[in-house]
Amino acid sequence: MPTVAEKLRAAREAQKLTVHDVAEKTKIRTDHVRAIEEGNYSVFPAPVYIRGTVKNYAAMLRLDTAQILFELAGELNHTAHLTEPPSLTGPARKNALDHLTLWLAKLNWKLGVVAAGLLLLVLAGGLAVWLTRAHKTRDPLANLPPAVYQSGAAGDTLPLPAHR
Repeated sequence: MPTVAEKLRAAREAQKLTVHDVAEKTKIRTDHVRAIEEGNYSVFPAPVYIRGTVKNYAAMLRLDTAQILFELAGELNHTAHLTEPPSLTGPARKNALDHLTLWLAKLNWKLGVVAAGLLLLVLAGGLAVWLTRAHKTRDPLANLPPAVYQSGAAGDTLPLPAHR
C-alpha cells in the first residue's frame, strides 16, 4: 500500500508538474514539498503544519483530501515525536520581566485609560481649588506698615510711606 508521500508524488508526476510548479501554485516552500514527497516530516515543527501542508498539496492535485488526511493521521501515529503536542509551558524559570508582561497582558486597557483620565481630571480639579484658596487667603496688604491719615495742608490725600 503506497504512503501519502508516494501518492502525492505520483499524482504530481501524473499531472506533469514540477516541484516548483507545486510551490508556485500552493505557496508551499519547495523544500517542504520535497520533504512531504520524501515522507520526511521532521522539517515541520508540529503535526498541525504537516496536516495543513498535505491538505493544501492534495487539494491542488485534486485528490480526496479527507482520505489523504486520514491516511496521514495513521502514518503520524507511528512516529513518537509527532504524536505528542509541542510543549507550550516554556522555560521553567520565570523572571521579573515575565511576571510584568503577564500582568500587563491581563490589564483591561480601555478601563485603565478611562480610570487614568478620571484620575487626572480629579487631580487637576484639586490643584485648581488649592490654588484659588491659597490665592484668596493671602492678603497682599498684610506686610505694609500702618498708614497715618493727615488732613489739611497736603490736601485730602494720604502721604506715601517713608522708605526705610
